[in-house]
Amino acid sequence: MTADEIRVRQIGNQYLTDPADKMTVVRNLCGIQAQFMVNALHSLKIRCIDGEGDGVKDGLVKNWTLRGTVHVFVEDDLPLFKHCDNGKSYRSDVWSGYTGWKRSDGSWSWYDDGTCIREWTLPPERQRYFSHVILDSLETGSKTRDELKEICRDAGMTPTEEGSMFEAWGGGIRDLCERGFMNYVVQEKKAYCLSPEFKPIPEEEAGLELARRYFTNIAPATVHDAMYFFHTTAAQVKKWLDLLPVTSAVCDGKTYFRIENGREYREIPRCLYLAGFDQLMLGYEKKESLYLPPEHLRGIFNLAGIVMPPVLLDGQVVGKWKKKNRRLDVTLFESVDSGGMKLIRKKAEELWNDITKFEIT
Repeated sequence: MTADEIRVRQIGNQYLTDPADKMTVVRNLCGIQAQFMVNALHSLKIRCIDGEGDGVKDGLVKNWTLRGTVHVFVEDDLPLFKHCDNGKSYRSDVWSGYTGWKRSDGSWSWYDDGTCIREWTLPPERQRYFSHVILDSLETGSKTRDELKEICRDAGMTPTEEGSMFEAWGGGIRDLCERGFMNYVVQEKKAYCLSPEFKPIPEEEAGLELARRYFTNIAPATVHDAMYFFHTTAAQVKKWLDLLPVTSAVCDGKTYFRIENGREYREIPRCLYLAGFDQLMLGYEKKESLYLPPEHLRGIFNLAGIVMPPVLLDGQVVGKWKKKNRRLDVTLFESVDSGGMKLIRKKAEELWNDITKFEIT
């Protein structure tokens, strides 16, 4: 199998040549990363036949999933992504302030591999109390982050306690999400809603199902690719491969695995405007990407952890784009001939009908 044949299969499997319905796309791609909802919506727009309009969010939820990041995924897949410590912590009302290590100054900290990584100021009884305050408030409908903060303040939460419950990387709010109590609302502004009840699937079983989807709908992929996508070990990926009906092919000394899905593949689009944090960038080890020349890596994956929205010509990243209101800016990483420039402009016109200012630099 050649690199071009792999690209054709990967792009086709990711619904970038033949769009499908939203639920199929989101389920088969193991969710869509959604730190910034505008990126997730664009990712759906370019892959789905029903990826725009008010109904695009129907049937989807938003929560922490793969790689410890926030994704939009199908509500029915909650058991796959929220295994809740194999069900042990599912809607558990036993709180420990994470590990519950109390410091000499009276504050609490939690530890990861023995290292203090955050200040934690909520003792277990206070965490339990405010968790109930939050969940009770959501019985009447979704609430924004600011609304929940105000409700907790009215219930007696101190500023230091607020810093733990609403800590920027998750805090107590994340704990409620991880235990299956609630989800993010599928929108840009941070808001939360109660989660429907579900029965968690054991983590090993859930991992195998997600691996099946990955090797069916994101592959062909190497072991390194799957390690990157799932943030796991080579041993775990090889264990999945032993259990799945994969076939393999070698390209440039690397072994690519896939599960045959019976799809017919078309030529890749001449020009693609991918989303920020797009699955085509995150689905494969970034330093071994077939789409991202090494000299352009930092133009897309910056040092702050942001994955910029790329522009591809003939399957290769040539720049990035940004749209704000009616202005579209494309920043090129290399020189592009007049034919390529026309393709970039034409594709933009197909995607957006509201652009009044378009600049390529």
